Amino acid sequence: ARRRPQVFSELIGQEYLVQTLQNELRSDSVAQTFLFSGPRGVGKTSAARILAKALNCQSGPTDSPCGTCEPCKEIARAQSLDVVEIDGASHTGVDDVRELRDQIVFPPSAARSKVYIIDEVHMLSTSAFNALLKTIEEPPPYVTFIFATTEPHKVPATVRSRCQHFAFGLIGHDRIASCLRDAAAELNASVADDALHWIARQASGSLRDAFMILDQVVAGAKG
Repeated sequence: ARRRPQVFSELIGQEYLVQTLQNELRSDSVAQTFLFSGPRGVGKTSAARILAKALNCQSGPTDSPCGTCEPCKEIARAQSLDVVEIDGASHTGVDDVRELRDQIVFPPSAARSKVYIIDEVHMLSTSAFNALLKTIEEPPPYVTFIFATTEPHKVPATVRSRCQHFAFGLIGHDRIASCLRDAAAELNASVADDALHWIARQASGSLRDAFMILDQVVAGAKG
């Protein structure tokens, strides 16, 4: 499969959102709580990780994290103690959020900012959301929350209203076909243009799905 985007310029099809985030980073007016919503496979989690790098890069906060300093590399390897990814689907209870609240009172151990990325945040229980609300009402200055969800309407309005909301869109058919063309070249695979466009259609706007189908097609052709 194709590697995840590591810098803002690699986030395909979300240029407006990227521009807004970079402007905030340049002006040093970054929100502390974000809601990234949109269909699966369009770059929400990748954007969250890149934002975590932007906040913690040695030359940061910066609109273009270097990717080569220790904080950037640790975040890319998911080994940073200060950038915590939580799967909302398996941490739905109030105890999980209370544990998180106990953690955030401690400043970052090595990085500049503590970043909590909660994926599929709409899966949290009502009591968990209520506990989370208390946390995001007055977060410590060194904490940033990034909530990602495919179903923003299931996130309580009280939580949504405290977030800066970025709605990620489906990626255009031609953009996906173009990315697949590049990926096929990297794999040294000869894939007909008709096939690339067929894959792009099957992926229905999700770049991640498109790359997965391409991998299957290439593996099938080799097998």
